[in-house]
Amino acid sequence: MSVTRNAEAVAAQAANSRWLELLTRAGFVGYGIVHLLFGWLALQIAFGRSGEEGNQNGALRTLGAQPLGRFLLVTIAIGLFAMAVWQAFEATVGHRGLRGRDRLFERIASVVRTVVFVWLGWTAIKVGQDASANASDRQEALSARLMASAGGRWLIGLAGLVLAAVGIGMVIYGLRKKFERNLKTGQMTARTRTLARRLGMSGYAARGAVLTVAGLLIVVAAVRYDPEQARGLDAALRTLRDQSYGPVLLTVMALGIVAFGVYCFLQSRYRRV
Repeated sequence: MSVTRNAEAVAAQAANSRWLELLTRAGFVGYGIVHLLFGWLALQIAFGRSGEEGNQNGALRTLGAQPLGRFLLVTIAIGLFAMAVWQAFEATVGHRGLRGRDRLFERIASVVRTVVFVWLGWTAIKVGQDASANASDRQEALSARLMASAGGRWLIGLAGLVLAAVGIGMVIYGLRKKFERNLKTGQMTARTRTLARRLGMSGYAARGAVLTVAGLLIVVAAVRYDPEQARGLDAALRTLRDQSYGPVLLTVMALGIVAFGVYCFLQSRYRRV
């Protein structure tokens, strides 16, 4: 028991590192930029004007194509990896102010965020090395290989269900304003608090809706042996666009993703780290 307590104490001390906090707050800025670009690509897809991937990989590739793009990608990657380390600590010793199911839920969410931040950081590095890499094509190719067996189809279907469940959970998380408990609302003005609430609600709801659609498309792909539908967020956005009132719905979602990007900038200042 004492060994466990000592390990938790060391982890808690590392989690409270000033440098880790500064890098994490910088990471939120980079995360916000990625979502602003992601939202812009979604808007372009809504009006049929984008050949770029409608996902975070496409956003990073767009950034990498700009002047000083590779430098910016490396900087964002460092911030994202810092965010991953921070969330890993949160998953193991964090959220002490919560009890029971609330703490369990937040710790599970921290595990998911850790994976997401590591993946995005790694993607930023890979895009910096090869800006022509297409994540959706790679995902489609992997899905095609897995669908060659019944076990692979079940695995893809399960992954789709998990992704859809995460998306639904994200929508509920946003609409119930649970994100506010992670903010230093006491340091905000009334206007800033209202802005953060509106941006957070719309941002989490939009991201969750896109993830839910992407997850359901992956399940459909597994059922129909159709790897083209297992292209993740890009397929979800383009499928939405092709529906009745699709461009309008996709525009609303894109604006929600942009709202989340702006919310990330507020998190860089007011998030509990």
